[in-house]
Amino acid sequence: MDLMFCGAARTVTGSCFLLRDSSNVLIDVGMFQGSVEKRNHRHFPFNPSEIDCVIITHSHLDHIGLLPKLVKQGFDGVIYSTKVTKEIAEYMLRDSAKIQEEEAYTQTKKNLRKGLPKVYPLYTEEDVEMCFKLKWVCKEEFYIDDMHVKFGNSGHILGSAFVEIEADKKIVFSGDVGEPNRPIIKDTEYPDKTDYLVVESTYADRNHKSVEESIQELKDAINDTFGRGGNVLIPSFALERTQEILYILHRLYHSNEIPECQIFLDSPLAIDITQVFLKHPELYDKETLNEFRKGNPFYIPNLQFTRGVEESKEINEVKNGAIIIAGSGMCNGGRIKHHLKHNLWRDECSVVFVGYQVKGTLGRRIVDGAKKLRIYGEDIAVRAKIYTINGFSAHAGRDYLIEWSCRSDADKIFVVHGEFDKNLMLANALSNMGFECAIPNWLQSFELA
Repeated sequence: MDLMFCGAARTVTGSCFLLRDSSNVLIDVGMFQGSVEKRNHRHFPFNPSEIDCVIITHSHLDHIGLLPKLVKQGFDGVIYSTKVTKEIAEYMLRDSAKIQEEEAYTQTKKNLRKGLPKVYPLYTEEDVEMCFKLKWVCKEEFYIDDMHVKFGNSGHILGSAFVEIEADKKIVFSGDVGEPNRPIIKDTEYPDKTDYLVVESTYADRNHKSVEESIQELKDAINDTFGRGGNVLIPSFALERTQEILYILHRLYHSNEIPECQIFLDSPLAIDITQVFLKHPELYDKETLNEFRKGNPFYIPNLQFTRGVEESKEINEVKNGAIIIAGSGMCNGGRIKHHLKHNLWRDECSVVFVGYQVKGTLGRRIVDGAKKLRIYGEDIAVRAKIYTINGFSAHAGRDYLIEWSCRSDADKIFVVHGEFDKNLMLANALSNMGFECAIPNWLQSFELA
């Protein structure tokens, strides 16, 4: 059995691991984001037509974003995931293709004026369609030749899983490990004893504040901003984080902790995914399930879903007393950039970051203290108050990552899905507890004896 690290090696994004045994199995086929996104345009380090199947841990783009490219270049095998992951993946990949086609069209117009060549998207909506014409198996447990495969709840987002694969040896892929006691979804399960563990390390350098502390911070940010006469911008990932924020705003409003105000969910993708959440209360934790039985746990009076472009533009006329939730979560694209252009320079406004900001993204530059940013061809001063609330993270903090990894009792642990300093911190902590650890390089292979 051989394992090749085709992504998320010494970086957070691009999760993709090739396990070669009796079959060639890919675990995730994610998109690179931030400073390493140029890797998306490179050839795969394997022949896509020789891959027998893909196992998907969850539906974030850094885990599924290159699936249409894989299919476009010859993959025609079986795809395995949980049922909800497949449902959400269809929305995520269609949106990704649409964005890429729009960006390629815009860049091509610029290039042609300069005598430069046409730009092509990584994949199109037609390529996404082809993914869902392949055989897609949604079971919790199955066999691939002589390999027994089982999903466990990773507690990261709705439908997310870690993967246990057992043949002569057993290996566990963590996917993304969730922080316990988070809103909406059930807590993470633990893996069984394994020979090898591939584990993420996104937040291996810190523990998160409790959700309750983070809710208090969000409440204070909203009330302080309204007191100054401004708007609250929340750049938010369409999947999971948006639903958590809506759920928390629902709770704050109904307990009279924030005033009645205009709330805009300005993301067609987030609107669609919120509907998927409402279809699957069986995946909620007890508290959210109780709320669901009383009514819609994401409903707040004056909440407006804005799908159309014109509706979105009208939000720019709202100068105060509004909460604007929009993507992308790292501010690299999407409608949030327009809202930043209209609000970032106003010192009465606030930008509240509730998710991880990858190096090289616009969001990371704001969080790191940039005083001026170029947005849509204009220099925009950063005068709004910037909040970073890390307790909403869908990734486990340091202590829980260590605990979760230890429960696997692995003979060898591969630390991935983190910036290199975070890889080192987790590897050192686990090594000091007696585990053999490795931090793979990109495209490095290991023989699993």
